[in-house]
Amino acid sequence: MKQLPRIFNVEGVKNLNVHRYIEKGSGTPPIVFLHGLFGSLSNFLPLIEYFGNYTRSIVPLLPIYEAPLRSANLDWLTNYVLQFLNDFGIEKTIFVGNSLGGHVALLFALKYPERTLALILTGSSGLYERTLGTEYPRRKDRSFIREKATMTFYDPSMVTEELIEEVYELVNRRDTALRLISFSRSAMKSNLKHELQRIKCPVCLIWGRQDKITPPEVGEEFNRLLPNSELHFIDKCGHAPMMERPKEFI
Repeated sequence: MKQLPRIFNVEGVKNLNVHRYIEKGSGTPPIVFLHGLFGSLSNFLPLIEYFGNYTRSIVPLLPIYEAPLRSANLDWLTNYVLQFLNDFGIEKTIFVGNSLGGHVALLFALKYPERTLALILTGSSGLYERTLGTEYPRRKDRSFIREKATMTFYDPSMVTEELIEEVYELVNRRDTALRLISFSRSAMKSNLKHELQRIKCPVCLIWGRQDKITPPEVGEEFNRLLPNSELHFIDKCGHAPMMERPKEFI
């Protein structure tokens, strides 16, 4: 499997002309993986390698950094996911969503229940999360990125120089910081507490016991509010279990 994104022409998504994604496997039901605010294609590589042996598994790079500034919100991202599924001929899917990606998966399930077979959510926003808020990501400051990355993981060795550089390159793109803040504010405003009971598909919640961004009680609240859900904790694990503890996640 190539780890570099491939290109696919987009129709109907304003200001975008390519999809970037990685894909492995074939068969149904397909699994679509949605990363978080500072996420990337590499976040789900261990899962793609595993599930791609059994079914079609695909990770789109969410166009967080290319969204029109006036449209940098979760509704726009949800519409993008719809366009992505349509372009790839995916009628129904299982979503695996981390953090902001989980939030988008929930919004998609609420809007298109007939196309959502199941949800696997890990560290999802949608109820409560510690986000950027109004904090401006300093574009030339690697210490800011290191601070956010350290907050994400239980194991400090996960915060590698390679990871810091990957995020640093993304953040230093033109207007990226404003988009990050806009999406962060949109996530805070989009509280789904009173909507979750409408999601009837099976939901598997996988939470890091030491998650500092969406603490364990957030997972417990999701479990209480989602009518067809089960909750699993992974010990010694932070906000991104699929990266930090992929074997336990699978």
